[in-house]
Amino acid sequence: MGSFSIWHWLVVLLVILLLFGSGKISGLMGDLAKGIKSFKQNIKEDEKDASMEAQAPATPPAGNISGPQAGQASATQAQPQSGNRPAA
Repeated sequence: MGSFSIWHWLVVLLVILLLFGSGKISGLMGDLAKGIKSFKQNIKEDEKDASMEAQAPATPPAGNISGPQAGQASATQAQPQSGNRPAA
């Protein structure tokens, strides 16, 4: 009772064909095939990007600004000069 015979499946297939029509089903299968192709292409592009990142040399980011080194900053640089103050 739990398994269906071939006749049950043929009746189900016939009902599906009557409801949707053969044109609609073939269109859906074509859309499914396009989706699978697109998925495969995107996977290949991701693999290429990952391999390019692995081959790229490690460089420091362009926007890093290092702070003053110990002993190199002088006291005159840290204090503003009196001639550069704006008039109040």
